[in-house]
Amino acid sequence: MPRRRRWTDELLTRRSPLIDMAQFVVLAGALIWLGMRGAQSMGYNWQWYRVPQYLYRVIDGEFIKGPLLKGLIVTLEISAYSLAITLIIGLITALLRLSQSFAGRIIARTYLEIIRNTPLLVQLFLFYFVLSPVLGIDRFWTGVLCLAFFEGSFAAEIIRAGILSVPRGQWEAGSSIGLTRFDLYRDIVLPQAIQLMLPPLTGLAVNLIKHSAIVSVIAVFDLTTEGRNVISDTFMSFEIWFAVAAIYLAFTCTLSALVSLLEHRLARSRR
Repeated sequence: MPRRRRWTDELLTRRSPLIDMAQFVVLAGALIWLGMRGAQSMGYNWQWYRVPQYLYRVIDGEFIKGPLLKGLIVTLEISAYSLAITLIIGLITALLRLSQSFAGRIIARTYLEIIRNTPLLVQLFLFYFVLSPVLGIDRFWTGVLCLAFFEGSFAAEIIRAGILSVPRGQWEAGSSIGLTRFDLYRDIVLPQAIQLMLPPLTGLAVNLIKHSAIVSVIAVFDLTTEGRNVISDTFMSFEIWFAVAAIYLAFTCTLSALVSLLEHRLARSRR
């Protein structure tokens, strides 16, 4: 009897991956069915066979990138540059908030309040129409900097929380052996905080990739802009937007899986 009860408890507490997969399949099937029913009621003519040519073509053995693939490359470039600058801005802002400098804390706090309490679209217009002419930068880097400053405000709080999560005894131990503030952060605090910061930073990176679509409003030829251009030429609204959404989904899910693998490796190395 106890063994049967234990087996039942394990079934109730342990979630099978097959159940999650079945739920995903059912949800995806329902969404596809609703989309097809809606298109059918509109008399829409599906043309999925035309979608691959807007991704790539092979002509005489030569690989030619289509507009969607070109836009994807631009999106990944924007996301990569923005993420790197985001982490730098976030780290500097977090350190300023934790510093003993009154001016540094005021600057960091002002930056956070302004960025986090104004819409991203308004910030993009300010960067494009005000800062871009002053700094003499093109649309691509305008979008990169705007995204970096926006996401940097959230990265700052993630990094600050990760730093504060390191036990106080670690700080005192480092100070007792004569480590400088820089060495204390580099050798003791940040290595321990990174493992705690990885999950929320992963979510931030995923959001950054999705938010990068906003650069389409300033005519940066990213994936969203190229998708809109293809739709204006072909009127294949359903197929192209489904394809664009699938591409974004594939890359964000891949990023999440890679970071999850990295988390497991870090946790295993610390045991």
